[in-house]
Amino acid sequence: MRFGAIDIGSNAARLLVKDIRQKDGAIIEQKISFIRVPIRLGEDVFETGIISEAKEESLLKTLKGFRYLLEAQGIEWFRACATSSIREAENGKSIVQRIEQNAGIRLECISGQEEADIIFQNFRGSLFKKMEDALYIDVGGGSTELTLIREGKKVRSKSFQIGTVRAMKGGIPDGEWDAVQSFVEHIRTPKSPTIAVGTGGNINRYHRLSRLDRNDPISLDALRDWHQLIEACPLPSRMRTFGLKPDRADVIVPAGEIYIRVMEMTGCAEMMVPKVGLSDGMILGLWEAYLADKEARKVSVAE
Repeated sequence: MRFGAIDIGSNAARLLVKDIRQKDGAIIEQKISFIRVPIRLGEDVFETGIISEAKEESLLKTLKGFRYLLEAQGIEWFRACATSSIREAENGKSIVQRIEQNAGIRLECISGQEEADIIFQNFRGSLFKKMEDALYIDVGGGSTELTLIREGKKVRSKSFQIGTVRAMKGGIPDGEWDAVQSFVEHIRTPKSPTIAVGTGGNINRYHRLSRLDRNDPISLDALRDWHQLIEACPLPSRMRTFGLKPDRADVIVPAGEIYIRVMEMTGCAEMMVPKVGLSDGMILGLWEAYLADKEARKVSVAE
């Protein structure tokens, strides 16, 4: 069965399409396509509080394109979610209405907590069965979600208004890092998290630059070294030197700062990078809803 997920973040809009099936009780996922459009809604929202007409037009055109791609593949099961930028924009609600009217897509503005819960869908498998505690860190353009996972179960989770685009625009609220410190103090136990689990395009890039095998963690020391090298390199040559796209070359620096700072606060010496995110969690949620609907139909027919 083929599913689609649209994720409208502060830095980019993304469309992920996957085939999912079950074999011998295991879920088999196959990525069919992934499209990313760097609209950067956060540039407007974290500076002026609204989304400009130009950004809205770019978003509308992008979503129309996504809708055509979904229709071309015959995908009926899909979900579209927007995070901090549209959620915080003064004109966010009206934009959501116009998108549904003109692009035929019902866009859900999810909270930071909902975002963390959806991404947690990815972490119900064997990744956490081998470890007692893990701290999940997702850094986006507008927010950072922290989740403590113990023996594969979510224990505590919180969203913070700390993100890459927000940081570049000077939009991180006063006291927000103090709130992170408070969260960290509440999760510290004699068996405090020994490993971090990072998601987001920027940590994926740091991991790739380190030339590690997919399942190998990146150490805090290596992350610091790469962050220092990239930050010291002027932006134009940064793209060429590290093979970064223009919309990645600037945000990768504040992203590195966020990951490093959180890891230092929690005493995590290394980070696993499973290369999954909100879109992947959305699709797993759709798969579960599809199975439930299928079972309900069987019951209805039997009755």
